[in-house]
Order: sequence, then structure tokens, then C-alpha cells
Amino acid sequence: MPRWFNTAGPCQAENHYMLPPLTRLPQVQRLIAQQSYFVIHAPRQIGKTTAILSLAEQLNASGQYVSAVLSVEIGAPFGDDIGAAELAILATWRDTLDFYLPPELQPPAWDDAPPGQRIRHALQKWSQACPLPLVIFIDEVDALRNQALISLLRQLRDGYGRRPKGFPSSLSLIGLRDVRDYKVASGGSDRLHTASPFNIKVESLTLRNFNESEVAELYQQHTDDTGQIFLPEATQLAFELTQGQPWLVNALARQLTEEIAPEPTTNITPLMVEEAKEILIRRQDTHLDSLAERLREDRVKVIMEPILGSQELPQTSNEDRQYLVDLGLLRREPAGGLVIANPIYREVLPRVLAQGSQDSLPMISPSWLTTTGELDTDRLLHAFMDFWLQHGEALLKSAAYPEIAPHLVLMAFLHRVINGGGTLEREYAIGRDRMDLCLRYGSVTLGIELKVWRTRQADPLTKGLVQLESYLDRLKQSSGWLIIFDKRANALPLEERLETASAQTANGHQVTVIRL
Repeated sequence: MPRWFNTAGPCQAENHYMLPPLTRLPQVQRLIAQQSYFVIHAPRQIGKTTAILSLAEQLNASGQYVSAVLSVEIGAPFGDDIGAAELAILATWRDTLDFYLPPELQPPAWDDAPPGQRIRHALQKWSQACPLPLVIFIDEVDALRNQALISLLRQLRDGYGRRPKGFPSSLSLIGLRDVRDYKVASGGSDRLHTASPFNIKVESLTLRNFNESEVAELYQQHTDDTGQIFLPEATQLAFELTQGQPWLVNALARQLTEEIAPEPTTNITPLMVEEAKEILIRRQDTHLDSLAERLREDRVKVIMEPILGSQELPQTSNEDRQYLVDLGLLRREPAGGLVIANPIYREVLPRVLAQGSQDSLPMISPSWLTTTGELDTDRLLHAFMDFWLQHGEALLKSAAYPEIAPHLVLMAFLHRVINGGGTLEREYAIGRDRMDLCLRYGSVTLGIELKVWRTRQADPLTKGLVQLESYLDRLKQSSGWLIIFDKRANALPLEERLETASAQTANGHQVTVIRL
């Protein structure tokens, strides 16, 4: 059977297109040789488990070590019941080792030990019986919480001094977060804030995304197997849209090769990549859905809300900002500054936040369409004004992020307008103080800029016209909308301030100014 692009679970070389997994973790083999304990943390579905499974296999094949990947996720439901969590963990470890290791390398039977000592005792007995140095990767470690997690870390620290004869020679914790961000309800905080229960770690490593040449190499494997060609422009666009995030790189390719262009004689073009991107964004598969779920966390919200509203960041700790980078929500530009990790996330995140407002919308007759199904922007304007007058303020109160509620309600309305028949693209970034929207429907392209008029600020009309003109030039359009939402403390009631007017930019672009 031909190989395919994998989007679920670890990659397997015989079944999936995949890159050598250890090229993105070059330090690991040195740490193992130095008998180090270390942490590998990275966002979900970036290739952590694939990499450590491959490394364990290589270590076993070398004949110098005995290695295994062991998960502790099974202990998560037991909360603070340390003994029950340990028994569940050790039972699943036994099943895993029976499957992956030959009998002569498997550990002896787990002896009974008091709760809070069972993990240490099991690893100690196995290390003593093992004919070679033991290298263990403990996966999903941050699935544990509170006392069960603290107990695990302390047991590992307690046994550390007996390595390599009486405890694993090298050991790694694998998860989403670094140690200090493990979830522990303690002292009024929900985080550990320290590495002290595991202060034996030498380094905390993370797994980077693919670079552009690696994306091309991965896609070339499909070409070599099937003859189907990814045009260079298509591969380049796939990298630009994903910034090399491994799940997205594979998900785009899977959509392209299995759904959009299943015949290997069809070349993959940039237009097809754009189509695949839109399908992924609309579908919000598990990876995208779980990522967006992070937006509900308070420490995420305090940073993401101003970014989505193009405002300056408030005073936040470097630790919290790094947390969002580690989660894969943000990345640091080489020249400095935080941005959304990639263009696909940039579309998905505000769309998810707008979903609540969109679900709350009443039935709206598509009065903005002509009898031939074309979008009429004048009709759309009238429909929007009527909608905002009737429902806007009520929906603002229900928006997930209050500071960017106008943006979310506007996007909810526009998503109802396109309803699968068009696209809505967004541009926003820290400090720009605006959100640019591009609505495409059939032959119509409508550029929209949303500005918020806040207390103690000047009317943003003049600045908005200049900014919208720049945006329209990039869209190659001669007209657009400038929406000004009045959020001042002394703003007039909506019925009195709601109006539209015509304006012209310095270079003659025609602008409809909408005041809400």
C-alpha cells in the first residue's frame, strides 16, 4: 500500500511520509551519553512522540542501551490519589514493555511498595536487573496534576543519585509545557512556578517546526512515490501558510493529494493549496480545535486579546509570553516582536472566538444577493446597519473577549454573509490599532477596516482613511469600508450615533464611513 501524509498519532516510516525525526533534536544523543535528565516540551502534534519512539528504537538497535517510551497519562483521572495513579501507570507500563521489548530486556515483576514510592521502586529494580544502561522517556507527563505529579517528580529526583546501576542512566520528561508550567494547585496558583521537584534536569529542549527545505523534502517523497508534482510555488505557499508547523504541513498535503487532486497526474498548484487551507479553516479539525481551546485560559487571554485587537501588549511576565510561544500560538519574529504563529492560526483563532456570536445570530435573509447570486455591497451595507441596530449591542455583551467584541460581532455577521460561498481574510498585529478584513464573494472584493474610538482618543477617521488607502492599494481595489466603533464612555446612544457617510482618501479611493 502506498504511503500517506499522517495527521493522527506518531508517524511510521513504512506507512507515512516523514522526515528523519532526530534532526530537530540534535542535542538529545549528547545528553543521553552524559547520563542527563532533561525535558522535551513542544505543542501537540509537532512530532514529539514520533521523535522519541524513533530515538528509543535507535538506542535499542545500537546494543548500548535499553530504552522505552512510557506514558503516565493513564494516571490523570486519579487526581490526588497517588497510590491509585501509580498502580494504573505501572499496569500500562507493563503492557507497553511486553509489546516493545524482548523478554530478556523486560523489567522484573513490579514488587509491591508503599504509595508514593512505587514508580521509584519499579525503576530501581529494573535498572538493577537490566544488562545495559536504561534510557527512559516519560511521555504526557503534564497530564498528571497536583499531588500525583509532585510525587512522580520527587520519586525521580530521589532515585537520580543511584544512576546508572540503580536507576535509569538517562531520563526525559515529555509534554506540552516546561516543568515550571506543570499544573499544580498550590499556594493560590495553578502552576508549579519552579523546577525544584525536578531540579536534576540539565536542559529543557523544544522541537522546532520544519523549515522550507524540509517541507519541500517531505512533499518530494510523495512525488517520488506517485509521480504527482507539487509545483515549487505551491510548496512555497504551503510553507508560508503553515510556517512549517508539522501537523498543518501534513494536513494540507493530505487534503491536496486525497481530496482535491487525487489523480497523481494532476500537478498541485498554489490555487489548490489556497483551497485546502480554506477547507482546514472551516473544518477546524481536532488539532485546530484543541489549540483554540487554549484561548479560554486567563494567562492566554490577557496576551491574545490585545494582539487580536491590534493593541499594545499590557505589562505581562516574560514567562507568560514564553508560555504562548511554547504552546505554538505565537512565534517571535527574527527582528523581534510577537506574532500569531502562522497565517492559518491567524484565521482560525478569531473565527473560533466569533463562533459564539455567530451562533447567537438570528436568521438573516440574504438580502445582499442579486437575483443572479452576486454580492451587492450597497444591499450588504443596508443589511448590516439594520442588523447592528437590532442586535449589535446585545451580541457585544456576549462576546468571549470583551475588548475586541466589535471585531468578533462584525466577523460573525460577515461569516453568515459568505456562508461557504466566499472567504473572509483578516490582518492584525500588535500595535497597529486596527483590523483589516477582506471579504471575497464571487467577483466582488470588499476591503474593510475596523477602528475603535476609545476614551481620551481623537476621532480615528483621518488615520483610518490613510490606513485603509494602504490596504486597498494592496488589494488593488478603488473603494472600501471604514467602520468606526465608538467605545468612549460618553458615546451617544447607538440610535443617535449610527450613520454612514462618504469620504475620499488622499489618492482618490472612495470610502464608505460607517459609525457604530
